[in-house]
Amino acid sequence: MKIKTYMKKHGVKVAIIVIIAAIFVLAGSASRGGRAGFIKDAQGSLAAPSRNAAAALTDWMQGIYGYLYEYDMLVEDNNALRAELAEAQEMAREYEELKAENDRLYTLLELKEKRADFVIESSKIVSWDTSNYTSAFTIGKGSNSGIELGDCVITEYGALVGQVYELGTNWATIRTVIDVNMDVGAFVGSNNYAGVISGEFSLMKQGKTRVTYLAGGAQIFTDDEVLTSGRGGAFPSGLLIGTVTTVMTEAGGQNTYGVIEPACDVDALTQVFIVTDYEIVE
Repeated sequence: MKIKTYMKKHGVKVAIIVIIAAIFVLAGSASRGGRAGFIKDAQGSLAAPSRNAAAALTDWMQGIYGYLYEYDMLVEDNNALRAELAEAQEMAREYEELKAENDRLYTLLELKEKRADFVIESSKIVSWDTSNYTSAFTIGKGSNSGIELGDCVITEYGALVGQVYELGTNWATIRTVIDVNMDVGAFVGSNNYAGVISGEFSLMKQGKTRVTYLAGGAQIFTDDEVLTSGRGGAFPSGLLIGTVTTVMTEAGGQNTYGVIEPACDVDALTQVFIVTDYEIVE
């Protein structure tokens, strides 16, 4: 009777104590047979999502690091390849420039054989005049290389380029054959009609010039060659100036002049040759 009365009065507490004891017993058997105990298993189950998430995050971070590392390596390799390509392109440009210069000098040797009296100084063009009212450029040699004001400038083929009109110690400015201020004594055609190459603004803008002041009775034709006359000693004789492309008549119809296509392509010039001395033929 006493036990029944006690259980009725304290049964709930006893049940709770029994349950707690059972839990501790189960927990104590955590390593029995290699199986986790109830508590540890419960703890593991609760922690599993966090562990899985942490592992996934670690894998993702490792993947990102690997991608960034590979990207950096690719960028570095790409930059190295770009540098190698730029170096190769620069070497190719230098080779082409040297080859072109060598070809010009080789051609110049042929000219020197024909004109043994020429003393020639070669120079690269370093800048062009930006004015719309002149056609001129500057070279990187001057009086310290034996160049003087008025010296004639030619191509390796002996075509007239222009004349030195400004001079410094290590530079000189060349007025080209199409410049509006250029005047050159000339012979035109097979009959050597005397005339003067005289620049004209509208023709200069077209890369051309004209031969005018022709002697009375002179008859010039399309495709006639125009050569320097050598008169006055400013230019050697026999240099090719250009070819007559059009025969025109001055206003009033009394005087004829010829439009000239220069033998040298002024815009394509990179190197020129200055005739510092030559034999003047009277």
